[in-house]
Amino acid sequence: MGSATTSHVIKPLTPETFPAWLALAEKHNGVWGGCYCSYFHGDTDTTVKSEYDRPTFKQRLVGEGVAHAALVFDGDDAIAWCEYGSPLELPGIYHRREYDAGETNPAPWRITCFFVDRDHRRSGVAREALDGALELIAQAGGGEVVSFPNELPVGKKTSSSFLHNGTRAMFEKAGFTFERHLGKNKTVMRITVPPAVA
Repeated sequence: MGSATTSHVIKPLTPETFPAWLALAEKHNGVWGGCYCSYFHGDTDTTVKSEYDRPTFKQRLVGEGVAHAALVFDGDDAIAWCEYGSPLELPGIYHRREYDAGETNPAPWRITCFFVDRDHRRSGVAREALDGALELIAQAGGGEVVSFPNELPVGKKTSSSFLHNGTRAMFEKAGFTFERHLGKNKTVMRITVPPAVA
């Protein structure tokens, strides 16, 4: 399972790839202020977020099969990820009340977070991670996917630290359709992913 356009390879987040994921997170001080990509996750029947440090919480979810991401690998190193999963796995989205109030057709999948190694930014790796997530969703049976990328103000520079869910432009290029605005700068965008052909 690899990307056809670069030498990078897409792999799912699993117990086997978790060490490479963790190395990327730790290189950047846990990312997003020490989040370790745990913010959008909820508790499970056996793992309560408040009882573990964030890396351990994330590792337990991966072990339970309820934390999904497409990892972009450059050799043995993970250089980016795109987090995706079901609404049950990722309930903690921004503007949740506003989103739920306007949602007439809940999608079975959502994309909530990207992270790219500082040494590989502005080179299209986030888009590789997005394409990888859509490919993994197709392999899992496909279906509708919703995400909440930022809409950048025209002519205004925005730090990548505020773009944890990518940009509207990147999602449009990937085939997503804009539905509505959410909060001040976020959007709701949707795509239907056909199941992968066996």
